[in-house]
Amino acid sequence: MKAVWRYIHASRNTYACLYTACLKYGYKLEPVDRPSDEDVICYSLNSLNFETFREEIKSAESITIVGGPHASACWKEVIKSADYAVVGEGERTLPRLLDAIENNKPKNIPGVASTAGGFMEIDHSVYLNSFPCFSRMKGYIELSRGCPFNCGYCQTPRLFGHKMRHRSREAIVEMAKKYRDTRFVTPNAFAYGSSDGKKPDVEKLERLLSSMPDNNIYLGTFPSEVRPDFVSTETAELIVKYCSNKNIHFGAQSASDSVLKQIHRGHTVSDVWNALEICRSLELTPVVDVIFGFPYETDEDEELTLSFIKDVSRFGKIHAHYLTPLPGTSLAKVKPREIIADVSKELGKLALSGKVTGYWENKVFE
Repeated sequence: MKAVWRYIHASRNTYACLYTACLKYGYKLEPVDRPSDEDVICYSLNSLNFETFREEIKSAESITIVGGPHASACWKEVIKSADYAVVGEGERTLPRLLDAIENNKPKNIPGVASTAGGFMEIDHSVYLNSFPCFSRMKGYIELSRGCPFNCGYCQTPRLFGHKMRHRSREAIVEMAKKYRDTRFVTPNAFAYGSSDGKKPDVEKLERLLSSMPDNNIYLGTFPSEVRPDFVSTETAELIVKYCSNKNIHFGAQSASDSVLKQIHRGHTVSDVWNALEICRSLELTPVVDVIFGFPYETDEDEELTLSFIKDVSRFGKIHAHYLTPLPGTSLAKVKPREIIADVSKELGKLALSGKVTGYWENKVFE
């Protein structure tokens, strides 16, 4: 059976991981740019690009399998176009499904939805050490999965669960030897090693960083951002001591405590300012995410966030977003609030001066 992977740049890290997992079970998923003469073609799609590939999937003559955040949140929608949807983590589920298709028994596969069989509940969670992050197809080194927090806009805990799982220090170090520049992916880099994911374990984090090979290490910056309430003098000093990045990337999301409470963010504006002051004291540049468009924001909330952005832009960087209601989240069905015209205008000025990047409404600045 010939099974391939539809290469999409946005899911390249997923491909690196699943290529290795499938190879372990005897399936070599070569990358392709479009469906052709294969027996099975696999996709990993998010809720922003699913619509782009819907017709391609529907018209493909191959058996189509779709996984990723959108399939996990909206499998009933996905199987209207695809033959199968993989719900949740794919390292064990995808090879199981490929085995079943090859043996003409593609029913009742845990974690798989189809028009023929409905959805079978997942019967496992992935033990990260069982599946290397990459082999021939390289990607970021994944430190941890899952998130104990419940931010209203985020799909991560819906996809990977609320309990954090960490890859072992030994496995991470071994994979890092294959890189000159080592970059990580994780929901919260400063939570590595933490038993509950709700507070940092500085000792385990330092043990990891001090064990790394002599190469350039990038931690606490994209795609291994941190939470502001995890930024302490102790954690930030580890970046200064062991890492090559001179910045720390974290999400403030709003400068209104009322908004932060309503989105279940789990930290306060004071926590954000504490993280900013620690960055300044250690000469690390803070890169701060904010989101506009929460439906319960008031004009005052928006103005507080704009004032915050102006203050931070004097010594740090801001990445602004407009709320995208993602399926499976508590904000999935809300209508984003329109940004105040004056706030949008001020953001545009800051963007043109290079102090703000990102997007809001129909404006994109990089």
